[in-house]
Amino acid sequence: MQLVVPNNEPQNIISTVAYYGKRLFSFIRGRVNTDEDAEDILQDVWYQLSNQPEVGAIEQISGWLYRVARNKITDRYRKQKEESLDDFIGESEEGGFNFREILLAQSYSPEEEGLKKLFWDQLFIALDELPKNQRYVFVQNELEERSFRELADESGENIKTLISRKGYAVKHLRSRLQNLYQEFINY
Repeated sequence: MQLVVPNNEPQNIISTVAYYGKRLFSFIRGRVNTDEDAEDILQDVWYQLSNQPEVGAIEQISGWLYRVARNKITDRYRKQKEESLDDFIGESEEGGFNFREILLAQSYSPEEEGLKKLFWDQLFIALDELPKNQRYVFVQNELEERSFRELADESGENIKTLISRKGYAVKHLRSRLQNLYQEFINY
């Protein structure tokens, strides 16, 4: 497999990895939360390059590598968003409940629709009981689907602080909405 790096000399994939590895890692690391995430994404980039059927047809390898890296970063954030509701609001080890069952449930009858509306109403009442900073993180992350990274960049606060605030919000919501949840699943 021959590649062309900036000095226009044909190179193999090993020298391409050596030439772009550190810079590409730095590019990725600046856009993800941990070194492990950056390493995983970089590995995915190299894997995709090694499986490219026509590597010689790539006119500008650096542009291709950075585009693939950006796409992999985007894919990772999309995956995290899909998992975020399950991770933070799913069933707890203590036997808590899963909000997703209610918030995203399909209503087949007027009674079910009424219960779902009641749950949403009670959710917003319970959210109003939270301290402002906990409510903000919960609403922005879960309802507005914004990432913790985005919220941290905007507020200047540590991601772990934001995650902790959301955790407190989730505990309050679980406690506050437990009875209504039981009514909903027993309906």
